Amino acid sequence: MRATAKLKTEIFVVDNASSDGSVEMLQQKFPSVKIIANETNVGFSKANNQAIVQAKGEFILLLNPDTVIAEDTLTKCYDFMDSFVNRRGGALGVRMIDGKGNFLPESKRGLPTPEVAFYKTFGLAKMFPKSEKYGRYHLGFIGEYQKYEIDVLSGAFMFIRKAVLDRVGLLDENFFMYGEDIDLSYRIQKEGYKNFYFPETTIIHYKGESTKKGSLNYVKVFYNAMLIFTRKHFSGNQSWLFSLLINFAIIFRGLLTFFANIFSSSFLFIIDALLSFTGIYFIKNYWEDTIKYHEHYYPNEFLFIVVPVYIFIWLVSAFLNGAYDQPFRVSNILRGILLGTIAIAVVYAFIPNEWRFSRAIILLGAAWTVFEMLFTRTVYHLIKHQSLSVENEDDKRSLVLGKTDASRAENILRTLGNTQEIISSTDLAATKKTSAIHGNNEIVFCSVDFSFKEIIAQVNQGENKIDYKILNEGSNALIGSNSKDSAGDLYVAERSYALFKPQNIRSKRVFDFSVALLLLPLLPINIFVIKNFGNFISNWFEVLFGKKSWIGFSSQKNLNPFPNAKRGVLHPSDKLKEFVLNEDEIAEVELNYARHYSVSSDMNLFLKNYSSLGK
Repeated sequence: MRATAKLKTEIFVVDNASSDGSVEMLQQKFPSVKIIANETNVGFSKANNQAIVQAKGEFILLLNPDTVIAEDTLTKCYDFMDSFVNRRGGALGVRMIDGKGNFLPESKRGLPTPEVAFYKTFGLAKMFPKSEKYGRYHLGFIGEYQKYEIDVLSGAFMFIRKAVLDRVGLLDENFFMYGEDIDLSYRIQKEGYKNFYFPETTIIHYKGESTKKGSLNYVKVFYNAMLIFTRKHFSGNQSWLFSLLINFAIIFRGLLTFFANIFSSSFLFIIDALLSFTGIYFIKNYWEDTIKYHEHYYPNEFLFIVVPVYIFIWLVSAFLNGAYDQPFRVSNILRGILLGTIAIAVVYAFIPNEWRFSRAIILLGAAWTVFEMLFTRTVYHLIKHQSLSVENEDDKRSLVLGKTDASRAENILRTLGNTQEIISSTDLAATKKTSAIHGNNEIVFCSVDFSFKEIIAQVNQGENKIDYKILNEGSNALIGSNSKDSAGDLYVAERSYALFKPQNIRSKRVFDFSVALLLLPLLPINIFVIKNFGNFISNWFEVLFGKKSWIGFSSQKNLNPFPNAKRGVLHPSDKLKEFVLNEDEIAEVELNYARHYSVSSDMNLFLKNYSSLGK
């Protein structure tokens, strides 16, 4: 709205069947916005086309919802495009940065010919980003502040002359998401118009709100879009070769992503297991040589069966006690290994004598495992944060910049519950200096007090290790994303609910999985106990593989504000069967469940409604 103050404009928002109150919010706060509310998710291309055919402007701007533009962005773009007397300027894109101030290379791209696609798929473009031969996908050899005629614009911000669209056609609706901007950019060029990279204005593109780039779904959707583009614009042997290359890329990237996700999620666990085993191996040898005076006192079964079982119990116990949660806590590591050692001791007391090898090695192994876990986390923090501190680097030390809305921003940060320190300032020009003095790793701008142009300038020149957030006037949510691969802190309420605390997320998953396993031998009995047994089998599989929870939310509408929540086989409102509840009352019951969650509440509800597990 601020960016349109000096231009005659119309604003369209196309909503692809969201259920989080977005449309109602727009109607209430922005009555001048023209809303197209779709009943289903029709995709990026079709949704944009719905608005384009109604638009009356000389220029059309396609703008992603996870962007922040400056007050003068549109006027600068208009003036630049209007300067082309012969009207051969077809479209332009601008310089984009992410929520940490990092330049986004997709602001300028080359046409993904088979050669260019090959270099990108197999990493040569990443290895030699500034090469004119290998770096053509993101045109790395062109400076980020250098105006340039380019092949491909980003659909996140695409400023297009309406007369050009009338001539080349709308977005191709065969592209559901990704690839439609490449296709449109190529068609604009084919008609003899120019696409420009225009870095004289910068916008923030938070990204990460549609599809995470580290997901298999992204690989599939992105490369399938490239396949559609290939079949449409290339022919003959070139098309056949490119299609073969892309199909191979889908498999190659898919496998790479799959194993990378597994490795990244279990990296510390694997390192802990290897170091713990290595340490116990040397402890065993030392114990044999200096205490037992017998070189082969412990049989191979001890080293290769019993020790791995010990390590597994220690690490699983550590995991359940939050030793792998960030920020890392020494207390979580100590509690996890202690409880794991107690579990081992209990089992030790009941096993036959021939399997009771050494209580001393259990104690020494536990001590060593604690040491190596503290060591690995210290090294991790040294590499990531250039600090030897294990515990505090991921705690937020927030700087709030604002006058009118500063206190409201502080209250929201306290609600989030992970802020170690909050300071306020009204001196926007001294942002970098103030944050350096106080060691801030998060900065919140109050947009009611500053222009977006000023805010974007501060993000652009700031440290890229800082998370930048924006509090808009009248909003209770912080806009911002800490990286291009993760969603932002839009749902500030989630962290104030017990259900979404890391330990409870973990406990709930353990409860769901354990109950699913316990129900397996009871299947013959459950045929007669549980109503709709076929549905029960379907529910059982969905819970086992984490698609549902035994107890969870009843509808997508209630689920939407909480991205980490799951649909339930049973619902919290099932405990109030004697009452007839409307939708709002059910939603309130489920919010209270999330706010005061405990495993015992799940257990009680599960047992009382056991016969309804097939609902």
